[in-house]
Parts: sequence; C-alpha cells; structure tokens
Amino acid sequence: MSVTNSETFGNSNVQLHPRSSLANPVGGTRTDIATRVGRLATYSLGFAASEETTRPLLLIHSINAAGSAFEIKTLYDHYARSRPVHAVDLPGFGQSDRDDREYTARMMTDAVHAAITRVQELHGPEPIDVMALSLSCEFAARAATEKPEAFHTLGLISPTGFEGKARDERVPTTRGQGWLLGTLRFKLWDEGFFRLLTARPVIRKFLEKAWGSKKIDESMLDYDYHTTHQPGARYAPYYFVAGYMFSKDILSIYESLRLPVWMAYGTRGDFVDYRHKSRVAGRSNWTIQQFDAGALMHFEILDQVVRSYDQFLALSERADAPVVTA
Repeated sequence: MSVTNSETFGNSNVQLHPRSSLANPVGGTRTDIATRVGRLATYSLGFAASEETTRPLLLIHSINAAGSAFEIKTLYDHYARSRPVHAVDLPGFGQSDRDDREYTARMMTDAVHAAITRVQELHGPEPIDVMALSLSCEFAARAATEKPEAFHTLGLISPTGFEGKARDERVPTTRGQGWLLGTLRFKLWDEGFFRLLTARPVIRKFLEKAWGSKKIDESMLDYDYHTTHQPGARYAPYYFVAGYMFSKDILSIYESLRLPVWMAYGTRGDFVDYRHKSRVAGRSNWTIQQFDAGALMHFEILDQVVRSYDQFLALSERADAPVVTA
C-alpha cells in the first residue's frame, strides 16, 4: 500500500490531493492511499502519531446509494476531542475511486483491512478499536475473523445480518443476482434510473425511513445529494442493490467472533428486524444495547450512544489489564 495525493502528518514529500466539487465528508487530514482495491480516501483527526496517548478508533460508514464517511461524522467529531480517530470512504463512495468494476463483499472487506493498515502505519502495530455502521458491520466482522490481531474491539451500529431468513451458510458466497445487476445497468436507463433514485425527495424519503421520523439531519441530506451526483456514483450502489455485498454466511461470521463486540440498534424506522440476535446475545464477549431511535442513532442521541460505547470500552480495557498480585 502506498500514499498518494495526500495530506499527511508533516510529510513534505507528498502532494496535496486535487480539489474537487465534492467537499470532504469529515474534517481533519485527508490521505489517499493506493490499495489492492483502488484509491481509498482516509481521514484523520485528534492526536497525531507522535502525540498519541490513547488507542486509535477507525469508523466505517454504511453502504447505500449515498454512502460516505459523512454518516459517521458525529462520532468522528466527538472522539477526535479525546483520542486519535480515523475514517475511510469505501470503494465506490465519497472521495475514493468510483471506477466501473465489480463491487463485492470481498472488496469491501479488503478495504477495511487497508484502512486498518493505514491507521497502524500512523500509530504503531497495536490492535485498534473499529466501529462500523449497517452493512459495513458485515465487512468489519469478516475482517476481524481474518486478522483478529489487528482488532482490540468491534463496534456495530445497526448491523445487517440479523434480519429475515437466517444467513448462516458455511461458505463465503453473496446474494449477488446477475440478472438484476444487468437490468440496472441496461444502457437505455442506466444513468436515468440512478438520477431518479438520487433525487432530493427520494433521498429524503430514505433518510426518513432510516430515522423513523421526518426530523432528519438536513446536512446529511445535502451531502448525500452532492456525493450521488459525482462521476461514477452509480456503479457501487448498483452492486449493492443487486446483492453482491450481502454475505450468505454472515451469521456464522458473527458467531465466530471472539473479541469484545458492542452492538447497538434502534426501535424506529425500517431497519428494526433483529430476530436472529439471539444467536449472539448472552455471549460473554457481546454487549447489545437497544435505543429508542432510528438506525442512525448517533445523529439523534449521540450522548446516549457514546456513553454506552465508552462504558463498553472501559470494561474491555479493564479485562485487558494485567492482574497484580502481592
């Protein structure tokens, strides 16, 4: 992995990334990294590597037509006041590459690995805290099973995989449907359909469903509109809609996690089906918290969300502490 077109901590040998019409989704330092899954835009705020006093936190946005690191902005801004915090735009979203290629669960999991590697290049090889949102919880969980030594804890906000028919196959296949992808990508309506899908009223309706309320975050609506009107914005979302990012074995992945896991979910909106959470509830390494909020609860009740997460982190640090005997 190499750094390209970036702003870094005092590295005068790298050029600044070129300006675009799309603002960065979060503040701090943006660094573009060249990886096996293309160029990824990463963001850093809080303590620099030479000043770090606490464990780094990596935040990962969800997947939808308008996904970007803006979806974790409230958490990013909050934790930057007390610890090193990082975020990433996943392939096909935000300021990362939006090439016309296959976007799969495997690609997204590899992007999580690349983002973690970037954080560890800045702060050292110690395990880090990772928190993901919605479908990206599946990618983060798989990454944690593949490289558990890189993870200290895993936070899951509104995770997918616990809804509907149990996805507990033992092989890492996806729900990808070629016929649906081909239909979405048919040249006669390819771009026109995406323009309809990302019109402001449609994005507003989606956010209202996520919130379970008409009282949404208006700044997210604005950013969602702008990010979906960038070149190549339709490619990754079409693979998402066609099922290529949903893993059929995700319940098995969740069950195999051995690190401390914090899971938060809401009671309002269209994303409230967690019928299979019993598969992990009650396990000593899982902490599950329900909130009276929508799927993007950290925009509604940030204080409650971070209080619960901080309590979880404190317990995990206490469990890590060596036992001192006389």
